[in-house]
Amino acid sequence: MNQFWENEYVAIAAYYSVVILCLVVFLAVFELVTKYKNWVEIKNGNLAVAMATGGKIFGIANIFRHTIMQHDSLITMISWGIFGFILLLASYFIFEFLTPSFKIDEEIKNDNRAVGFISMMISIGLSFVIGAGIS
Repeated sequence: MNQFWENEYVAIAAYYSVVILCLVVFLAVFELVTKYKNWVEIKNGNLAVAMATGGKIFGIANIFRHTIMQHDSLITMISWGIFGFILLLASYFIFEFLTPSFKIDEEIKNDNRAVGFISMMISIGLSFVIGAGIS
């Protein structure tokens, strides 16, 4: 059985499957903390929500990229990925806190593309910082 798990194709498929599962769970968590429904807004053509959600997807995937490169155990990779996600989630709340003159969620829901773009760039940019810390 060890030979099965040491096969590179099996390892890649395992990492891929776990990351997809984590991505779905983490996006569900983001859905819970935002005041809008991501996929409903995207379906309705809200580009600000699409950019913010795309940034979150990229950020999560980038964090897992670093965890896969650094850790050789699936369990270790998952735990560092969860830790990275928690930091990425914290950055969302910090962004909200640092902009007291307006509500991030309301602006993004109202299709304020400037706010959606900044939200996307924060997720992407901080995912590189988080990933570097994990590496």
